This record gives sequence, C-alpha cells and structure tokens, in this order.
Amino acid sequence: MPAAGLGLWSGLRGWFLRRDEWLGTTVGRVRVATWNVNSVKQRMPRLLGWLDERQPDVVCLQETKLANDAFTELLDEELSSRGYQTALYGEVQWNGVALLSRVGLEDVVTGVAGAPGFPNPEARAVAATCGGIRIHSLYVPNGRVPDSDHYQYKLAWLAALREVIAAGPDEQIVCGDMNIAPTDADVFDPVAYIGQTHVTAPERQALAELMSSKGLHDVVRDRWPDERVFSYWDYRAGMFHQDLGMRIDLMLATGPVAERVQATWIDRKARKGTGPSDHAPVIVDLDVAPDGDIGPVVPPPSAPRKPGKRTTKLPQDR
Repeated sequence: MPAAGLGLWSGLRGWFLRRDEWLGTTVGRVRVATWNVNSVKQRMPRLLGWLDERQPDVVCLQETKLANDAFTELLDEELSSRGYQTALYGEVQWNGVALLSRVGLEDVVTGVAGAPGFPNPEARAVAATCGGIRIHSLYVPNGRVPDSDHYQYKLAWLAALREVIAAGPDEQIVCGDMNIAPTDADVFDPVAYIGQTHVTAPERQALAELMSSKGLHDVVRDRWPDERVFSYWDYRAGMFHQDLGMRIDLMLATGPVAERVQATWIDRKARKGTGPSDHAPVIVDLDVAPDGDIGPVVPPPSAPRKPGKRTTKLPQDR
C-alpha cells in the first residue's frame, strides 16, 4: 500500500478505536503481551525489533530500570512512530513498569493503593484502560528469602493488589512478572526449589486469593493444562538451553476477557540469541489469532532435560 494509503488507514483505524471508547465498547482483535525486559535500555534494539515482528497492540513491560524522563528520551520517538501511547512508572536504577498501547490509554494509575513500601513506595504497578479492558502491568516483589522482611512485604503487597483488582471492572487483565510459580508443574523440578521463594504455600495462597477475588483465569495454563511451559530461565549454568526454567510471568484475565482468548503462548524466540532478557514475552490474542492457535512455547526447546531421579541444583545453590 502506498505511504499515503497507510497514513489514511492509520487515521481511520484510530478514529474507529476512539469511537468505540466513546461508546463504551470493547475493541476487538487485540494482541496483549507482557515481558520483563530486565533493563529496557539494554534491551532496546531487541524490543523494537520484537514490536515490529509480533505487532502487539498492548505491551506490559517490567524491570524497565529507567526513570520516566529517561524512558521518554530513549524511546518516545520510536514508540510514537509505531502508534504507541505510553504510561510509565519508573525508577532510576531498579524496578520500573510501563504500559504501551495503540488501542487507547485512559485512566492511568501508578502504584497499588494501600500497598506498603520497602521502606518507600517502589515502581511496581501501572494500570490503564486499553480498548475497553482494564490492564495492569505488574512487577511483584521477589520475596528474596522465605520469612524475611522482603517476603512479608511481598505478601502484604499482594493483599493490597487483591483489593484493587476486586474493586475493578468486569473486564480486566492482570499480568506481568508475578514472581510466583502457581503450581509444581510450573517449575522444572519442585525438589530443586525446596526452601526457595516463588513456590512457598503462602505465596501460592496469596496468588490464589488474588485470582478468586475477581474470578481471574490463568489463560496460558487453561489453554495448555498438561504442557511444559516456562517463561524464565536463569542466565547461568546453561539453564535456558536445557529448558530448566519457571513459569512466573502470568497473564490472568477475568471471565469476559478469558472467553475471547483465541491463542496464548510464550515467545521463546525473544529469549534466544545475543543479549536477551532472562524472561520471555507471554502473548495472548483476543478474538482473532493472527498466527493461528500456536503454542505453548514458540519455538519449542530442541534439547530439554527430561525429568529424572537426579535433582538439578539451582545456580545459586552451587
């Protein structure tokens, strides 16, 4: 299509999207993705190439590790040229979340009402209404060591989040790096994680209570109930190449949104190559699946280590 035609189509598409927002309806055919980029500055070339390849309509980023003005200076022109509006909640060196949307960005809220700090508030949550859906980009506290002060902070933060989600609209997506593997099926070896965070009963209970507060569905696991699916692999010890990972990056949706899911998958390609994040994007297609009903991991690992009697030690335990 000639450039003039593309410009006209972009303008018309924007008008129709705004019209739908004015009428209070939900925009269809939306691709939503969440990705812990582990420093947007370090990942910038990969992020831009990935946006061009996957064409997500809404992107939730975590661990941006940039203050808002630095993020804007680095990426505003590139994102605007691709049709994205941005909502940011950043810090100079740590944490940081962002929400990119080309289907509208309304009622932006940063932080979680009533959540504790450590000791000060941290940049861990941003929410906005995009195409009629309330979308939350979250970077849940890690917890560090079970029963530590940071672990208690994590549980209290999740409790505050639960109240926010429960009071929210019927159409919501709650996604991001949740730093919790929902079940033992979401780690490569449950024995290896004994005594570690991310898998303890209180953390999993907090996640379950969050989900039950608004009837949230784990749409990846719902679609792939028996598959080996991970979204995070430690940089060390060849964990990625052996597919020794965890599924801690979650896409949770209320019933009305979950009913629209046509495809959901882990974009493992984005974790490959030079200079990747240690997380892979999680992608969900609503109403239409441009790439078909693919998944659960794209592409699948070529040489995963099969479960056996020998327990693999985590890199931090070696």
